[in-house]
Amino acid sequence: MAETSTARQATISRKTNETQVSVSVTIDGSGANRISTGVGFFDHMLDQLSRHSLIDMEIEAKGDLHVDDHHTVEDTGIAIGLAIAKALGDRRGITRYASLDLAMDETMTRAAIDVSGRPFMVWNVAFTSPKIGTFDTELVREFFQALAMNAGITLHIQNIYGANNHHIAETCFKAVARVLRAATEIDPRQAGRIPSTKGTL
Repeated sequence: MAETSTARQATISRKTNETQVSVSVTIDGSGANRISTGVGFFDHMLDQLSRHSLIDMEIEAKGDLHVDDHHTVEDTGIAIGLAIAKALGDRRGITRYASLDLAMDETMTRAAIDVSGRPFMVWNVAFTSPKIGTFDTELVREFFQALAMNAGITLHIQNIYGANNHHIAETCFKAVARVLRAATEIDPRQAGRIPSTKGTL
């Protein structure tokens, strides 16, 4: 695995027998992105993640899609998480916490985040169909699990209500994007301190 970082930018390249993934992130971006995973619905969701977090992302993944989408989705989540963690460095000066209720048509989803260095995820989202098009809905959870574990964040996601499975998935990505944006922003009142009484995150 190769990795580089500068300022609040990082690149991670990850290769296994199942996938080859390259991810570059710029935390202080504009949401510009170039994404190609071979999984159309997933690309659409990653576009939402980048645009609404304002994190610039370049993502290229090649995986064993002849098997299914699982390895590609999970390994992309791992690589994005690692890149975000690397780009944040010691997390000095960040806001750290954020939460949000995000509405999309008939759907409401809540996300809360602690950019804590302690990976944990609570997932309270239920889909009424195993598929969105050809995409397995269970892979939404797998992506966020991989992201949280490798970014070193505590992430809680709860779908409060909703009927359309596409909307439920999309609100998860958009809500996480918005809390990720808020929590990783520099808080000028922190004056460059690490936001923890421990002195480290």
